Formats: sequence, C-alpha cells, structure tokens
Amino acid sequence: MSKILVIAEHLGGKLNSSTARAVSAAAAVKPEAIDVLVLADNVDAIAADAAKIEGVSRVLTVARAENAHPLAAVLAPQIAKAAAGYTHVFVPSTTFGKDVAPRVAALLGVAQVSDVMSVEGSHTFKRPIYAGNAIITVEADAAHAVVATIRTASWSAAGNGASSASIEALSLDVTLPTHTRFVELKQGKSDRPDLQSASKVVSGGRGVGSKENFEIIYKFADKIGAAVGASRAAVDAGYVPNEMQVGQTGKIIAPELYMAIGISGAIQHLTGIKDAGTIVAINKDGEAPIFEVADIGLVGDLFKLIPELEQALG
Repeated sequence: MSKILVIAEHLGGKLNSSTARAVSAAAAVKPEAIDVLVLADNVDAIAADAAKIEGVSRVLTVARAENAHPLAAVLAPQIAKAAAGYTHVFVPSTTFGKDVAPRVAALLGVAQVSDVMSVEGSHTFKRPIYAGNAIITVEADAAHAVVATIRTASWSAAGNGASSASIEALSLDVTLPTHTRFVELKQGKSDRPDLQSASKVVSGGRGVGSKENFEIIYKFADKIGAAVGASRAAVDAGYVPNEMQVGQTGKIIAPELYMAIGISGAIQHLTGIKDAGTIVAINKDGEAPIFEVADIGLVGDLFKLIPELEQALG
C-alpha cells in the first residue's frame, strides 16, 4: 500500500492553503496513510493547523533554528531523510515546491513528476506540457519513491476534519549544508487577498496603458474584494511588480471569478487561468483571443465600462 508524505508550505508561522490542496491530490492516490511534514524553527501553530486537515494521518515536525527560512538546500536533506519508508513525497507546485522538490528527487535518486493535475493510478499521473496546450499521462517507476509537485490550481483544498491528527516530533540525523544562507526576504505588502488563493481576481493588461492608469484596476478590485493580477505585458511594461504576474511564467491560479481587463489573451496567460470558475473579459478588440475562453465578454473601452460596472454594483 502507498504511504504519502506531504511537505507543508508555510510563511510567517501560517500554513499555506497549497498544503491542503496537496493533501487532496494525495487522497486521490487512495493511500494507506497521508502524513504531513512541517519543517520550521517554531512548529507548534503550523502543525496544529496541518493536523486539522481532513485525511491527514499524522503531522511530523522538525523544529530547528536552521529551518527558520525555507531554504531548499537546507530543507531537502531533511525531507529526503524523513521520506524513508514512504512511497510518495508530494510538494505543492508553488515557488517553494519548485525550489525544494528537484533537490529532494536528486537526493533520492529519482526523476521528479512535475505539475500533477490528476491522479490516474498510484504511479500514473496527468500533467500539462507545451504551455498547457497538451496533457500528457506519465507513469513513475513503482520500484522507487515518487517525488511530485502538485499543480495547486487543479485541486480543491481538503477541508478540516472532525478530529485532529496526532502530532509527533521527528529527530533526523542529517548534516545540513552551510554554503547557503538566508540574507533577506523581499515581498510586496498588500491588504488585498493573496493572489494565489483568492476566490476573486481582477487582472489588468497592456490595454490599461500605464502605471498610473492601473489605479482603475486596484479601485475596482477593492470594490469587489478581489486580489489584483496582471499579464506579462503589463509587468514587462513596468505597470506593476512581477509578483502580480499571472500565466505560465507567473502564478497559476484558479479563482471562482477571474476578470481579465485589457488583456488580449496570449496562450501563456491562458495557461495560468484555465482552471478558473467564471472568466470575464473586457477588451476593445472584439477579436482578442481572451474572448474564446471567456464565459462573459464585454467589448469596449475599459475606462468607460469599469466605472459603469462600479455604478451598477452600488
């Protein structure tokens, strides 16, 4: 039977919802057990949240000062050591997961399976290729552990169970490298919802025209309680910082509502939103590719349509 180790993603002492999504993927394998591994300097609050996730058998913790920051070079040897006895190691396919999983796979001597979007069997998975234009079925070697990153946009987060899983401290005899050290974390601060986990997202593209004009996107997003994203064209033009980029080379998201404003809809952008619930597009070009995937399309000047929408919302 399969035993799966899910690596918890967290920041600032809070568990990221991507962990519960990875647990959903693990449950699809129908394993004997799903354990969650928490690596941090202070594990208590994170472990308590992880223990509430439905389907989790145990939460294993490794509390070390070196784990204060998620450095892949430091975490990977610990994960590889903790993975002994497990058939699968699942990590969210986020910036964190894409950083740490390849090192874990290399240490375990296996090939990584990336961006798992569906589970077809214990060692058979589907994942996107060619910028999401095609879906390929891959089969991992059953004789070795499977290290896989989970495409979080393709999985709903596992809910909280009726009871909490047990929490156990893990003691790992592993030498950690010292050649990598944490210097500082630079991240944008915002009172708006997190882009990757928000249920509503409003994104602006090159059609917005300038950094100053992007205020209309921020204002509308705040009106409906949405996170703000952008196309690569808007990021490259300097309208917004790159952490707001949605698409193949940015963030892959799956909100319930996605509004693309002034975005033409290049394939790289569409790859990032294909799992969204309802897609609304506003563009003055009626032939823009975004309208091919939009559930609701408005052809017209965004600077006239957005104020009208705001007025209609009251």
